[in-house]
Amino acid sequence: MPELPEVEALALDLSGRLEGRAIAKVHLAAFSALKTFDPPLSAVEGAFVEGVTRHGKFLDISVGGLHLVLHLARAGWVRWRDEVPPVPPRPSTKSTLAARIVLDDDTGLDVTEAGTRKSLALYVVRSPADVEGIARLGPDPLGDGFTLQVLSDILQKAGRAQIKGVLRYQSNIAGIGNAYSDELLHAARLSPFKPSNSLTQTELETLYGAIRGVIGDAVTRSRGLAASQLKGEKKTNMAVHGRAGEACPVCGDVVREVSFADSSLQYCPTCQTGGKLLADRRMSKLLK
Repeated sequence: MPELPEVEALALDLSGRLEGRAIAKVHLAAFSALKTFDPPLSAVEGAFVEGVTRHGKFLDISVGGLHLVLHLARAGWVRWRDEVPPVPPRPSTKSTLAARIVLDDDTGLDVTEAGTRKSLALYVVRSPADVEGIARLGPDPLGDGFTLQVLSDILQKAGRAQIKGVLRYQSNIAGIGNAYSDELLHAARLSPFKPSNSLTQTELETLYGAIRGVIGDAVTRSRGLAASQLKGEKKTNMAVHGRAGEACPVCGDVVREVSFADSSLQYCPTCQTGGKLLADRRMSKLLK
């Protein structure tokens, strides 16, 4: 799933490619992807792109006074095409193509989604706040408003909820997903199942530094990369996420995994749980 650093880099890459170009046509290949009807999708056709920005994990293409907003969900991506095929794509439930954006010079973007679980979303709105997911976003972890006190308030309000889930919830903090929550908890040496309101002041400060550091470093590494390079960059720099069975780069212990119905997490027992293994089942508790 693209998270804050990748979406930030996508916005920067697309800004350089799209600004000043007009959208000639938007072909919708997956009708379920379009979540709005007023303004219609055709309203952006013939208009010039004014900029590309990010809100959490949402991409926002400002065009002709409107906003073409994308949420890439779990398996979505954006692929640049130097030359767009002359034949429009046919709607199909079997294709990975969700939408194709054609520019006035016959270049364009393919918005794709792999897998059978289709949750990619496309919106045409007058204001980004008209998208419910954007309207309820929490603070950006790299923004000036995300302070140590703000983080403390978020964790205290969450009570005894497991900290990994609290960090991933977009109304708490915008842009952190499954992968980077694993990474920053590893950097902060915290169990993913630690109750959110149980952190000491030292642990709170360490977690705040890890959020700023892990996310900030990932953004710095990704900045300037083309969309085709971002997935590889993300995977290469993961310390524990996606690395179950490999050695922890900090202590050398084996990275472990907890699997759930539709996701998994990875952690280092030595760095994060005092050497104890987490039970690999839903609602896991530390093994005794």
